[in-house]
Amino acid sequence: CSHVVAREWKVDAVRVYVNSSSENLQYPVLFVVRQQKGVLSWQVPLIFRGLYQRTYNYQEVSRTLCPSEPAPETGPSDQIIFVDVASMAPFNIAYELLVTRLESFQLETNKPFNFTASPSQPQYFLYKFPQDVDSVIIKVVSDAVYPCSVVSVQDIVCPVYDLDHNVEFNGVYQSMTKQAAITVQRKDFPGEQFFVVFVIKPEDYACGGSVPSSIHGKLCWGQILLVCLGYGVAGNLWSLTVFLYLSDLSRKDRRIVSKKYKIYFWNIITIAVFYALPVIQLVITYQTVVNVTGNQDICYYNFLCAHPLGVLSAFNNILSNVGHMLLGFLFLLIVLRRDILHRRAMEMKDVYTLDYGIPKHFGLFYAMGIALMMEGVLSACYHVCPNYSNFQFDTSFMYMIAGLCMLKLYQTRHPDINASAYSAYASFAVVICLAVLGVVFGKNDMWFWVIFSLIHVLASLALSTQIYYMGRFKMGKCHNQTILWDRMVLLIVGNLVNWSFAIFGLVYRPRDFASYILGIFICNLLLYLAFYIIMKIRSSEKLLPIPLFCIVATAVVWAAALYFFFQTLSSWEETPAESREKNRSCILLGFFDDHDVWHFLSAAALFFSFLVLLTLDDDLDTVRRDKIPVF
Repeated sequence: CSHVVAREWKVDAVRVYVNSSSENLQYPVLFVVRQQKGVLSWQVPLIFRGLYQRTYNYQEVSRTLCPSEPAPETGPSDQIIFVDVASMAPFNIAYELLVTRLESFQLETNKPFNFTASPSQPQYFLYKFPQDVDSVIIKVVSDAVYPCSVVSVQDIVCPVYDLDHNVEFNGVYQSMTKQAAITVQRKDFPGEQFFVVFVIKPEDYACGGSVPSSIHGKLCWGQILLVCLGYGVAGNLWSLTVFLYLSDLSRKDRRIVSKKYKIYFWNIITIAVFYALPVIQLVITYQTVVNVTGNQDICYYNFLCAHPLGVLSAFNNILSNVGHMLLGFLFLLIVLRRDILHRRAMEMKDVYTLDYGIPKHFGLFYAMGIALMMEGVLSACYHVCPNYSNFQFDTSFMYMIAGLCMLKLYQTRHPDINASAYSAYASFAVVICLAVLGVVFGKNDMWFWVIFSLIHVLASLALSTQIYYMGRFKMGKCHNQTILWDRMVLLIVGNLVNWSFAIFGLVYRPRDFASYILGIFICNLLLYLAFYIIMKIRSSEKLLPIPLFCIVATAVVWAAALYFFFQTLSSWEETPAESREKNRSCILLGFFDDHDVWHFLSAAALFFSFLVLLTLDDDLDTVRRDKIPVF
């Protein structure tokens, strides 16, 4: 019998164990357990089907019977259980039947609980929310990486879905190998209680393992509160002089050039709106599917530090992107202040603003600020449901940030021949298209990597030619000029780096194609920035305190940020179960994990990086442009 009690009493449950020595699949022994509100049945040998129609037979089966719902008005009551045993065998079959009362069926907060389970002997237990607890994290840890298991949280409804073929029909669930974590909130369960179900799969294939797998698995359970750029041709703006100076490349009407660069700002706003809206719609759909189906294998969260809010499963990973938005807005204000001061100086016909210093065009800076804010928005969207299909959302505006930064560096001393907004954004669109193709075909298709690597190498050579001759190169004819060895060194190193990336991709074919492209952009940006600073120092120019501070701050913050970035907490390159082996607990305020800290620090690092570009040439404000070298 099974005692079903009111909330004041401890809930008891009954477990039925059967064993039969018969392996005759033609004449199995059938067991039917009838209770007051349900029927549970199975056969011995119990048969599970795996991949490629493999079958796994089990002679021992044990199931926990669903306890009756408490009746507060009557208190504990006895329940009658009928066990029917039958077989169509024309001969006698020996079997063993054992009915036992579970001494430990109800889980307790902060108290570890050990148990064993196998494919034919699933387990489930009851948890009731204490009065002062609104949410808990169920932590499950296995002694070994395999077997593949499923952890499910189900409402107090009979029957309980505790077999491999039906465990996904109710509640929320996760596959696991070595660990899993599910956050549960009191508001989701009107009865303020739920079942925690543990099912062992007959094969490890679903969790990334080999087949066939071992038959039995032992689990330990514990719970607590738980950027290619195009460059325009300037034309005959200078004679075949030995050295070029900034005055040679800043002869166009200032107002026309300024309007040209403002297009960067307006275009990126348009791009942001049209890109973000369908992304938001898609991730909302992902989250809805997770909430409706209960399948927590869809999204790769750090389940050991996933704090839900409303319909969002991991609000902390979304909230931590607020730094990008706030610092992006702050950068826009800083740029706006500089823009206003520059306009006032122009209105006063200040000689230093007309023929001195780097030409002040702020359109690219505004675009960078918007890009930083949108990175926060799209990163937040990605973290609504992080997985392989939508990781491009988290990286798209990072490509644009890296590309805009390189364009800004080049524009500084080549204002008249820098790329137009249309050609630049078209280049970014091509990159994002390649990223999408990489997501679809980059896993195993060799032809894609051959084509991409060829495009990468040819684009590097074409861009190198354009940069070296600064738009004066024509096929079959090259104007006489002094070879600028410094620029040649940069281009040689840059091509070696890019060819190395192309070879690496062709040989190893990394599955994370979006990060691979991002790595290409970042390495090229860092290489160009280092070249620019070195050439600035070689030209006897100064680094003022503010840009020097920003350079140091950028290096320090990026180093700290990258430390947390490489603390892998999940990986959609693996199965959901294998990914959970990397899950870790919160490290900041009991709410944010390592990846959230990466969000905060990377936002600050990008902000300081932007300030470096904004202030780097402040020392040239009092230097005539015909004295500022071009490199």
